[in-house]
Amino acid sequence: MESLRLNSEGGSTRDLLTSKPLVALAVAAFGIGTSEYIIMGLLPNLSHDFHVSIPKAGALVTGYALSVTFGSPLVAIATARLERKFTMLLLMGIFILGNLCCAIAPTYNLLFAARVLTALCHGAFFGIGSVVASNIVPRNQRAQAIALMFSGLTLANVLGVPAGTALGQVFGWRAPFWSIVPIGFIAAAAIFFFLPTQPPASGSLLHEFRVLRNPQVLLVLAISTLASSSLFCVFTYIAPTLLSVAHASPHAVTLTLLFFGLGITIGNLAGGALSDRQPASFLVVAFIALIGSLIGLYFAEPYVVPAIGMILVWGAIHFAAGSPLQSRIVDKAAEAPNLASTLNQGAFNFGNAIGATVGGMLLTAGFGYRQLPIASAVIAALVLALCYTAIRLDRRHRDERIAEKISTI
Repeated sequence: MESLRLNSEGGSTRDLLTSKPLVALAVAAFGIGTSEYIIMGLLPNLSHDFHVSIPKAGALVTGYALSVTFGSPLVAIATARLERKFTMLLLMGIFILGNLCCAIAPTYNLLFAARVLTALCHGAFFGIGSVVASNIVPRNQRAQAIALMFSGLTLANVLGVPAGTALGQVFGWRAPFWSIVPIGFIAAAAIFFFLPTQPPASGSLLHEFRVLRNPQVLLVLAISTLASSSLFCVFTYIAPTLLSVAHASPHAVTLTLLFFGLGITIGNLAGGALSDRQPASFLVVAFIALIGSLIGLYFAEPYVVPAIGMILVWGAIHFAAGSPLQSRIVDKAAEAPNLASTLNQGAFNFGNAIGATVGGMLLTAGFGYRQLPIASAVIAALVLALCYTAIRLDRRHRDERIAEKISTI
């Protein structure tokens, strides 16, 4: 099996990049990422077609995120005793069905319901996929393996979202969802042929839920939630912001989404490579830089070219922290990796919902699009404080282990 080969050979970076199981996971992540993020570029189209406001159209983001948050753990529990490869094929079936329903939805409410259905596969897929990716590499390359899986998610923002946005502007918002359906079938085939079988999680479901008593696990979930809130407070409304503040053309919006995708792809891979040794310290540095990039975005927004450049930088810095967080929770919840990893995906998406809601509330209250990066920077400052707390917990845990070893001598 390829998983055994990677572990026995030490798992070089070249092995990771050519690993067929990781490629299969990345292809599926590409489809799921395109489906999730495409809605941002289509908000103006959806608002016009269904005769709803931009904040109400933004509720499609909130609904998707809440479905991931509360539905994915239930899916993970329901599939906990199934073989992991079979589970991931089942989740891709839900993904295909959900996007098909989105493409044919005749009303806003039915589109909302279809998005909720699609989201059910999201958190469980990335949660279980993170465990699968971690199991086929040595421990010191977990963050890189997870980053490579998530590279499909970030590449979706480079290729899938800009292409889907352009497709939606020319042929209507339904066209991108139709185009996602065959991607789902390709991803399912890649999983079927390339992903090795892995046993289901061991132990009882009650045992898995006990992981929530671990303060380090809860801290990761809190950081993931607030980090995504910071991102989506701005990103949900990036298209109308560019159109109304920078007076950008629809073509420039598509170009911006492309650059954002490039930024988050670079950041995701760099974060995975740089954070394997000192993940907690890396997170502190990343969120300090994130606050600076959001302040820069505030000043750059009225100008098209500087705004596009800052969006690229902002996206790169933000996604550099994603893989370390996912790797950290797999490490801190080793006794219940499936549930904890899925809960972390739920935390990310709960943050998406909070961020989209906070942004919508600010806009409804009369604040402008330019104030959203400032609100996002405030949230990022809270994340920074939690990262410092994580470092203190790590040091305390390390000191306790040293004391235990000394006491046994």
